[in-house]
Amino acid sequence: MNLFFALSPFLTLALGALLLMVAEAAAAGNGRGEKVRPGLALGAALTCFASCAAAAGVWFYGVERIEGLDVLQPWLIIDRFTLFFAGLLALGGGLASLLAGGYLPEHQIERGEFYALLLFSTLGALILAAAGDVLTLFLGLETMSLGVYALTAFRRASPRSAEAALKYFLLGSFAAALLLFGFALLYGATGHTDLAGLGQAVKTIASGALSGQAAGPTTLGAAAGPLVLFGFILVLAGLVFKVSAVPFHMWTPDAYEGAPTPATSFMAVAVKAGAFAVLLRVLLVCFGDKQSTSWANGWPAVIAWIAVLTMTVANLVAGRQESAKRMLAYSSIAHAGYLLVGVVATSRDGTAGTSGILFYLLGYTVATIGAFGGLILAGHRGAEAVSFEDLAGLGRRHPAAALPFALFLLSLAGVPPTAGFFGKWFILKAAMEGGFSVLTVVAFLNSVLGAYYYLKVLVYLYMREPGAGAPIATPMKSGYVNVALAVSAFFVVLIGLDPSRSLSVATRAAASLFGG
Repeated sequence: MNLFFALSPFLTLALGALLLMVAEAAAAGNGRGEKVRPGLALGAALTCFASCAAAAGVWFYGVERIEGLDVLQPWLIIDRFTLFFAGLLALGGGLASLLAGGYLPEHQIERGEFYALLLFSTLGALILAAAGDVLTLFLGLETMSLGVYALTAFRRASPRSAEAALKYFLLGSFAAALLLFGFALLYGATGHTDLAGLGQAVKTIASGALSGQAAGPTTLGAAAGPLVLFGFILVLAGLVFKVSAVPFHMWTPDAYEGAPTPATSFMAVAVKAGAFAVLLRVLLVCFGDKQSTSWANGWPAVIAWIAVLTMTVANLVAGRQESAKRMLAYSSIAHAGYLLVGVVATSRDGTAGTSGILFYLLGYTVATIGAFGGLILAGHRGAEAVSFEDLAGLGRRHPAAALPFALFLLSLAGVPPTAGFFGKWFILKAAMEGGFSVLTVVAFLNSVLGAYYYLKVLVYLYMREPGAGAPIATPMKSGYVNVALAVSAFFVVLIGLDPSRSLSVATRAAASLFGG
């Protein structure tokens, strides 16, 4: 029973996905050869929220009080770090399910497999966040990725959707192969597939290299060092692809634009959160020794350059977009750059940097879901809001639909007192206190640059009118979408007004990654 309780966030998602598949198979027809699927969106959302509640229950009970968790290690690590991501991923999955409940029927593409794929992808992301072994890590990665590939291609009749899914699948498979080959090299050098064992072996190899010895944990001797280096490069490339950082970001705009908007919102939050969870585990557990975290010889300098390129390239390109959906895609890439600044900060103060990343991900999740939800609400079938011109004058014609969209854009821009402002504040604070002053200044300047394209949307919403003959977006009516927006807005405002409570939770989760 202890194990069932500890694994309840995982089991809830798995059982809910299976039940939704049964419900879809048993759905009655409407006499025209089409199945009637009432309640599938609500069922998927409730499953995710139940998983979130289960994670909260284990958190408040105290994971350290649960006996018998050793049997799960090293395959799954159940700690507060895992529970934080369990709640975050389930929240994002539940809100995306609500968005789908309004969007799919409106655009006449509702099919029951969407919700099962979304739940299984959420489960894969959770396994990825909890993975303590390379085998479990790869299992979670593929479970998450295969579902997302299918969600990207969900518009069967759309060539753009099929092209985006194919591009995402091919590039994602290549990145997964790099990741797997990198871990194979690390296994050859260390003899370990568990992350903790890998970390200890890498530390031993690094110590031997510093002292001029050729000894290693395997019979490879002097060859172990180069194998670890090449393995790390391949693993880092695979993980950088999953967080959609430059230069492995090219799939993101096409995949985000081609997928149905609820699937896009899910990819923007769940896939990114799961990828950053495993990136933190790999870097801090496997490569957390002094040599690996040094600026001269380790990964911080590499991550810093990737962060700078990611922020700068994404912000410059986002400002030139005419499609609101592609703009949000490049915005997501830019936010990956800000998060990588926090990853660099973990090399000096692991708890402060990691807690800043976790807090940022929480605010980013609800704001991004809300932003895509606002875009969904802004148009109905036949008059969908796609470009900035489609949004012109919406704030005057339909202020109730434009207001939440504006709130989420302000949060993504980092305007106080929203959740996004404090997310960037804690990341930059950790980087500055870690001694990365130049990186902090670059991140701040990029944040100012990024505010341009968010404010550009607000200008169209409230200060522009549609041109002669231009399509005029008319908001759709959906209780599901309204509920998702209300929940997202509640968290954006609550976290912004009382950031200390969320930061405390993030700090406890970060401390557990370091044994605290």
